[in-house]
Amino acid sequence: MYRSGAVMAWNVFKFCTALRGLGSIMILLVLGVVGVSYYAVVLSIYGPALTSGGLDSFIALVVLIMFHTLLVMLLWSYFSVVLTDPGGVPPNYRPLVDEERGDVDRLTGTEFSPLATPDLPNARIRYCRKCNQIKPPRCHHCSVCGRCVLKMDHHCVWVVNCVGALNYKYFLLFLFYTLLETSLVTLSLLPYFITFFSEGEIAGSPSTLATTFLAFVLNLAFALSVFGFLIMHASLVSGNTTTIEAYEKKTSPKWRYDLGRKRNFEQVFGTVERYWFIPTYSDEDLRRMPALQGLEYPSKPDLDSQEL
Repeated sequence: MYRSGAVMAWNVFKFCTALRGLGSIMILLVLGVVGVSYYAVVLSIYGPALTSGGLDSFIALVVLIMFHTLLVMLLWSYFSVVLTDPGGVPPNYRPLVDEERGDVDRLTGTEFSPLATPDLPNARIRYCRKCNQIKPPRCHHCSVCGRCVLKMDHHCVWVVNCVGALNYKYFLLFLFYTLLETSLVTLSLLPYFITFFSEGEIAGSPSTLATTFLAFVLNLAFALSVFGFLIMHASLVSGNTTTIEAYEKKTSPKWRYDLGRKRNFEQVFGTVERYWFIPTYSDEDLRRMPALQGLEYPSKPDLDSQEL
């Protein structure tokens, strides 16, 4: 029995290690899709069309402006997710009161003694036995990263990072701009894709035609998959929950952090409208909204008096 448990733990460890190694490949895959799309849209079709004159030049100009604008926002959002720490538990974190009602452990007086909280020997708090530390509200342990992540949503191999409190907005913007960019590429290449099945002669070298075909198929597939993923996360944001919390709390009719759609949205994107669509926050929001730092979250004072 012990041996099978040890083998299972070892297999899980190897799986988590493999996910970490897969990350760099996924970044190259994302950049590869961007490169194929850029070659097909800019270098092969709409770039040369700028010199054709008339309506074709105007359409090409509009497509190229939209393409590059969305591409900049996509890459900015993407690398913000990749390079931004999702948030970890500060050293010697001391909660005054734990309000989480899910994954809790009752600690003994001995376990509390190094935490300098003698007044709370019977408090119910969340404790990570893998990290050997107190877990703030809405914090979960990531087996891939090997640490607790603030308001963890999931570990995403596409961004080689956890998606948590400090980069969740950037992740959502990455999905949003990916959907817009892939939809634009799909629509702009659709007429050329249709010509593949026509009887007329198609201009261009075989390699150019193959790249255009590949770019259309890849962008259509990404647009459809990202659309469904974005709808799911829009639902999570509207209820002020995460993927993990939605699974853990699925049997609970009420959720203490559901403050209404407007305030729930602001808990992720901030209150300053001009910052909503860029992967950063205003200094004002960072100062006055503790939720953006991942340690404290406003909640409903009386769940029984409100319907969710």
